[in-house]
Amino acid sequence: MSHYDYKASQQIAAKDYPFYALIMAAMRKADSANAEYLEQAFPMVWRELQARYNAPGGYLPGENDAPPEDRVPS
Repeated sequence: MSHYDYKASQQIAAKDYPFYALIMAAMRKADSANAEYLEQAFPMVWRELQARYNAPGGYLPGENDAPPEDRVPS
């Protein structure tokens, strides 16, 4: 890690993103080894990220807040 990483973490924290959004973002940015660590630490988040990645618009079946064109039958 570096001072740049530390300062970037301050800026990210100041934006008050939800915790799981940060974990999903880290999973997206991770190299293979770190992705594996994150998957092991947060298996449910990993599965949800994979499901949403493969779902239209990131909406899962039954999510009623999806716009009509992205709705997936329940």
